Amino acid sequence: MIRLLLLVLFALPLLAERGIADDLDSIRDSLTSGDQPVKIVCFGDSVTGVYYHTGGNRAYTDMLGIALQQICPEADVEMVNAGLSGHTTANALARISRDVSSKGPDLVTVMFGLNDVAKLPIDAYRKNLLAIVDHCRATGSAVILCTPNAVITTENRPIETLEKYCDVVRAVATEKGVPLCDLYGHFLTLQEADYVAWRATLSDEIHPNMAGHKIMAEQIAKTITERSTSLTDIPPPALSLEKTLSLLREGKPVRVIAMPPFDELIADSLRSVFPDAELNIETWPTKGLSLYQLRKDASHRIRKQKPDLVLVATPRDAAAKDREEFFHEQTWIVNYALSFGKQEWDIVVIHPSVVAPSTALSDRDRWIRSITRAQDLNLVDRARQDTRSAGEIFSEWISSQLTAEKTAQ
Repeated sequence: MIRLLLLVLFALPLLAERGIADDLDSIRDSLTSGDQPVKIVCFGDSVTGVYYHTGGNRAYTDMLGIALQQICPEADVEMVNAGLSGHTTANALARISRDVSSKGPDLVTVMFGLNDVAKLPIDAYRKNLLAIVDHCRATGSAVILCTPNAVITTENRPIETLEKYCDVVRAVATEKGVPLCDLYGHFLTLQEADYVAWRATLSDEIHPNMAGHKIMAEQIAKTITERSTSLTDIPPPALSLEKTLSLLREGKPVRVIAMPPFDELIADSLRSVFPDAELNIETWPTKGLSLYQLRKDASHRIRKQKPDLVLVATPRDAAAKDREEFFHEQTWIVNYALSFGKQEWDIVVIHPSVVAPSTALSDRDRWIRSITRAQDLNLVDRARQDTRSAGEIFSEWISSQLTAEKTAQ
């Protein structure tokens, strides 16, 4: 009898630490059947939050909700984004009650580390992760620990150090018996298989773009459900002119910053639908400028003015010395044209072929299409056999936005 009691007492903490069967099995059942709603909070830093890196409208939290609906069509899922820029696990503990447990989640995904590497000792990181897991479980939530994404090494975030912090995440997951989604390991595998494909998932040296966020959501969804899905074909939000059209319908002025020739074409296109539109248009000069110069200009031109609409149309002849510079500068021209956090104004990217048609498909043409989609933004483009003028193509796209507006209502 005493021996049996000792065995039970010894087993209880192990069962409490294990948690996997109690946690994810019940959540999988609810997702599959749809009988019970499932609320998931994604807890993290700027990689989790909604910022310009993914177009300012969505992040992997939203993509995870889409992935779970694809895998479990009957699921009743509510997603909550609890990501804040610059935050470490120390910041996370300070706000976990307000931003996580107060929401009453069934599941919390936890992904911190990129700021901890630069700001916190590794022992503090480990201690904080343990406390986050304990807090979530004590308030009735299941937990998934995620390693951060792979990065390009920088002074504050050397890869060698980041890998040690990833090892801590893996060790804490094992110690506490919680599921692990090893995003770092997955991205490293992609990097080793195809560096260019991996590089195309980054907005800068450390932040993934929407292409990267889709991969993260796929991997987290697989950890939750033990089933795979693909988000590759999920398009950007169809309505790119939500604020612009709303202002025009209210009879309010619209402030536009536009690269030529769309500084002129936008007025004709909008006034064909709203004849009395009050448009304040500022030309964003591009003639003779390299992509580097355009990026430097974008860094101080857009955000301080807080416009209503920005039209980015980098010319085909804007120089870049190599592929890496092209990816960096083109990405950051658009990044700087967006607000820092949640999208505050409309932005439209226009492919060079709209202004300067080409019969040959160049690498740069392909890269702009992939970069824009990876930023979760729509692209005004020219089909291969389309011989219409830039004005005609642009006007038709404006009309398509009116249709998207009606669909969204």
